[in-house]
Order: sequence, then structure tokens, then C-alpha cells
Amino acid sequence: MKPQDILTEKTSLWIFGYGSLVWKPDFEFRRSKVGYIQGYKRRFWHGDNFHRGNDEMLGRVVTLVEDDDECTWGVAYEVTGAQIEESLKYLNVREAVRGGYITKAVEFIPRGDGEAPLLALVYIATADNPIYLGPASCEEIASQIAVSHGKTGHNIEYLLRLADFMRAYCPEVADNHLFSIEASALALVPYLLASDPALSTL
Repeated sequence: MKPQDILTEKTSLWIFGYGSLVWKPDFEFRRSKVGYIQGYKRRFWHGDNFHRGNDEMLGRVVTLVEDDDECTWGVAYEVTGAQIEESLKYLNVREAVRGGYITKAVEFIPRGDGEAPLLALVYIATADNPIYLGPASCEEIASQIAVSHGKTGHNIEYLLRLADFMRAYCPEVADNHLFSIEASALALVPYLLASDPALSTL
């Protein structure tokens, strides 16, 4: 699916975020809802050579991997009218051009009794992407995140903000992959601070 295909006769669009979009959408939207999509798991398997890394030292950011038994929590944003084209143009640069993500339509299930499922657009990085890194141990991923940074900031900030979101908005959800990487990265902080005091501001 291409974003421009969605614009045809569309007056409202939901966009699902599961990474940095949960705390930094950076586009105008009408409203947002916390919820999840079924059939995908969130993994730090995608490389980043712009926002949280560079060509010499790739950062690691999240993508979605198909798994029928898993679900991924995040935030869906509704954009309407002129917001649709504006948000898609912005996200095309942020997620597709700079991140190498593709778009898919998924069923988003908002939190709350009586909430009907919604069709939402999501950005996913697949294994055929040139900077896709794939699986690694939580310790290896944490070590890479701990030392990477890009034009948006330190990779570890991305990790900690995502973990903070899950604790604040989805406290009942056990995201073992995310929290295991966070714990491993935090264990490295004393060593990182010794070499880079700027990290103390995170």
C-alpha cells in the first residue's frame, strides 16, 4: 500500500504508532487512542543511520514482526481533512525516506469496553531493507543502543522513552523484549557517563 492511495475520497485516517510516534508524532491530529494491533510483535531489529545512529554506527529502533500469538501496544492518531495529506507527507520523509519503512493497513483495537476496531495505517521495516539488522540478544542490542546517536539524539533516549510510555499508559502489558533491553542498557549507564557526561541529561 502506498500512502497516496489512501488519500482518495478519504475524510478521516487513523495512523498507528508503536515507536517514537507514541511520544513524538510531530504532526497535527484530531484525537488519539491507546490500543493495540494483533498478529505483530515489536522488536529492536531495524537499523537507523539518521535519527538515532549514523552510517558508521547504526542505531537500533523498533519495527514489527508478524506473529499470530503476539500483539503490539501503541497509539493511534486520527487525522482529518487537510491533516491527512500533511501528515502523510511528513511521515513519508520521517519513516519511509529516512527510515526505510513501508506502509500497511492493520486493525487497531482501542483500549476500553465497547470500543470498535479501527482500520489504521502503520509503518513497518522489513527484512529486505538494506539497514535491517535482524535479531540479536537483548544484551547485544542494548550495547549497540547504548553507544549510538544520530541527528535526533541518543539511541538510549529512544529506548527509555518507549519503556516509559509502556509503563505509564499500558502498565498491565509485559513487554519482555523492551524491558529486558532497557535493563541491560541501564546497567551500562555508569560506564557511559564516565565517557560521555552529556548522557546525564537524559
